[in-house]
Amino acid sequence: MERKDFGSWLEGPPQLSNQEWPGKRLGRPEKGPGSVARIGRRVAALLLDWGIAMLISMFFFKSDPTANLIIFAATQMLFVGVTGHSIGHRVFGMQVQGLDGSAVKPLTGIVRTLLICLVVPVLFSDSDQRGYHDRFGKTILVRI
Repeated sequence: MERKDFGSWLEGPPQLSNQEWPGKRLGRPEKGPGSVARIGRRVAALLLDWGIAMLISMFFFKSDPTANLIIFAATQMLFVGVTGHSIGHRVFGMQVQGLDGSAVKPLTGIVRTLLICLVVPVLFSDSDQRGYHDRFGKTILVRI
């Protein structure tokens, strides 16, 4: 196995794998549009989406933690299920797609969001940097 050099902070840490880059075995390019979105972009998008949910909760629900989670989940389900990306994904140039590059269906967006809200499925990923929430939904988060 070969260790890759660090890229920019948006591209994430080096990966150890039998494949040369995440997504290669899925037919995804190494860089640019269609390539697997790396951890730095993912975390930045998540922080932005969570921050937006917290702001909405602060103004309408006095920062209730349950409201934070419900608002976050609702926006994820709506935006990912309809457009393929949350606000954070859009800002950081990413989109959730089916493995064949097709648009995500609303039901897939709902299931994916529920798994994200459980947190644990997100913490474990495969060599293509797909968490269990993406593996279960047969989706992949790619750069656009």
